[in-house]
Amino acid sequence: MCGIVGYVGYDKAAPLLLKGLEKLEYRGYDSAGIAVCNENAIQVTKSKGRLKILSDLTKEGQTLPGNIGIGHTRWATHGVPSVINAHPHLSELKKFAVVHNGIIENYIPIKEKLLKAGKKFVSDTDTEVIAQLAEFYYDGNFFETIKKVLSTLEGSYALAILCDDYPDEIIVAKKNNPLIIGVGVNENFVSSDITAVVSRTKNIIRLNDGELAVIKANDIKIYDSNYNEIKRDPFVVDWDICTSEKCGYDHFMLKEIMEQPLAVKNTIGPRIQNGKIVLDDINFTKEELNNINKISIVGCGSAYHVGCVAKYIFESLLRNPTEVEISSEFRYKNPLIDKNTLVIAISQSGETADTLAAVKEAKKLGAKVLSIVNVVGSSIAAESDSVLYTWAGPEISVATTKAYSTQLTIIYLLAIYMAEKLSKITASEYEFYISEIQNLPVQIEKVLSHKDVVKDLAQKFYNAKNVFFIGRNIDYAVALEGALKAKEISYIHSEAYAAGELKHGPISLIEDGSLVVTLATKEDLFEKMISNIREVKARGAVVILITNERPEDINEVSDFNIFIPKVCEIMRPSLAVVPLQIFSYYIALLKDCDIDKPRNLAKSVTVE
Repeated sequence: MCGIVGYVGYDKAAPLLLKGLEKLEYRGYDSAGIAVCNENAIQVTKSKGRLKILSDLTKEGQTLPGNIGIGHTRWATHGVPSVINAHPHLSELKKFAVVHNGIIENYIPIKEKLLKAGKKFVSDTDTEVIAQLAEFYYDGNFFETIKKVLSTLEGSYALAILCDDYPDEIIVAKKNNPLIIGVGVNENFVSSDITAVVSRTKNIIRLNDGELAVIKANDIKIYDSNYNEIKRDPFVVDWDICTSEKCGYDHFMLKEIMEQPLAVKNTIGPRIQNGKIVLDDINFTKEELNNINKISIVGCGSAYHVGCVAKYIFESLLRNPTEVEISSEFRYKNPLIDKNTLVIAISQSGETADTLAAVKEAKKLGAKVLSIVNVVGSSIAAESDSVLYTWAGPEISVATTKAYSTQLTIIYLLAIYMAEKLSKITASEYEFYISEIQNLPVQIEKVLSHKDVVKDLAQKFYNAKNVFFIGRNIDYAVALEGALKAKEISYIHSEAYAAGELKHGPISLIEDGSLVVTLATKEDLFEKMISNIREVKARGAVVILITNERPEDINEVSDFNIFIPKVCEIMRPSLAVVPLQIFSYYIALLKDCDIDKPRNLAKSVTVE
C-alpha cells in the first residue's frame, strides 16, 4: 500500500522521482506528491488523483530544482484522498518533509500532545505527526532527532525524511513495511519496491525491521535497532528491465497473463534435477515431516485461493488434515496449532500485513512455518523457517495472474516432494507427476493460444450485472479465483459457489439470462456437474462450461464451451484459471475500466 521513492545524487531529483513513482503507482493512486530540497529550503508539490496530474503540474519535474528529494503515491488510510492529505507532509515551519507507508497507531495521543504545545496541523493523516514531532524534538542534529521520533512511534512504517539543514542526506527507517536502497554511482535511491529503481541500478540493499539508514550521494550508513552501525553488501537484481515495462502490451495484466508459461517454467526449472524434485530451501528433516499431523495454510485474496486448491492436493496426496484460513481470521482466532503443525504462508509481496502477523502467531505457538513468496528477503520470508520463492519476476498489475499460477506450481512441487519423501506415492506415480509438471508450461501456452475464443465470450457478456461461478472439489477452489477476478477489475458482482450448494439457497438468485460459469475438470464429478448445469438452465441461466477435452458432444448441455488440454487432475487448476483471467480482462477492457489499477485496491497490502 502506497509507494515511496527517494533520490540523492547529482542529477535533477524531481524527474527521477516522478519516473520512480510511475513504477510504484500500482501500490496506491489516490494522490501523489514530491518534495525536493534546494539551497536549504524544501519545496513540495502534491496533487489528488493519478500521477499524471502531478507530472503535468510540475512540467515533468522541471519546476522543482534540486538534487535530493522524496516522493509518494498514496492509498488512503487516514483521511480522504485530497491534496492536503497527500504526502509528503511538512512540519509547521517546513523544516522536515516526510513520506510514510504504514500506520502510526498512537498518532492521536502524539497529536494531542503537540497541539497542546502549540503545533498547528493541516491534514487528517497519522503521518503528519511524524513531521511535526521531528520539528518539536529538533536540536540541530538530524540523526538524533529521528532516533527520538522513532522511539515515540507505535505501529508500522517505512519512512523517508528530509531536513532543510541537511540538504545532502535522506534518513530512512523500516518497521513491518518494505523499504530498499538502490546503490548507484554518485547517486543512491530509496524505494518501496525494486521496480522503481531498476532502470538506474540493479544493486540493492534490503533494510530489515528496526533498521535506520542515512543516505548520501556517495555514502550509505545503516544502523541496527540499537543504532549500532552495520555493514551490508548489496545484492544484484537479475531482472531484465522489460519485466517491469509493458513491452508493447496495452496493460500489465495482459502481459502478465501471457507471461505465465515462462513464469511457471522458471519456477519449475531449477527444482527438477535428474528426474527428482530438489527443494534446497526446505529446512525440515524427514523425521520432522513424518511428525506433521496437520497442515495449516494462510493467505489473503488470491493467495488464499491458492491455499484452497492446495487443501485438496495435500489431503489427496499426503492424506494429511489440511485447513486453509484467511490470514486476518487466523491471527485472531487463537489457532489450534503446535510443534507438529506445518503452517504454509502464501504472499506475492512477502509483506502482506495480516499474513505476516499470522506467521508470527504461528511461530509463537511453536509451529514450523514455510512461506511461498515472490520477493527475496521480504518480511514473511525472513520470519519463516523455510522459504520457497516463486521466481515470477515483478508483477505490476494489481490483480494477480502469474503470481497465482507460480504459487500453484510451488504447491504441486511441494506436495509431490513431500508425498515421495513420506512414501505416500509409488515410484511410478512420482515419475508421472514429474513428467506432468514439466509439461505444464506447454499446456498453459495451448490455453493462451485460444484466448480469442474467450475474448468473443467477453464481448457477449460484458454487460452482465451478476456472474455466478460454480464447481465441485478442486474446481470450486478455482471458481473462487474466477469470481474474484471479475470483481476486482471489471466491477461485476460475482460469486463462487460449491455446485452442490446451489439448491440450498443460491439457486434462488438464478433467473432468465443469468450467466453461470461452470468448471468441470474432475472426471468423477462430471455427471454431477452436468446435473447442476441442467438445474440452472431450467431456470433460465446461460452457461459457459470450462472442462477437459473430451470425445463426446456436450453442446446440448451448455451454451458455450471452453476446453483445456489433458493434464493430471491436481494440475488442472493451472489451466482452468487462465480462461477466467482472460474473460475478466476483456470484460474490463470493453467496460473501459482501469485494468491495472482497479478502484480502491492496491497491490501490496501492508496495513490491516
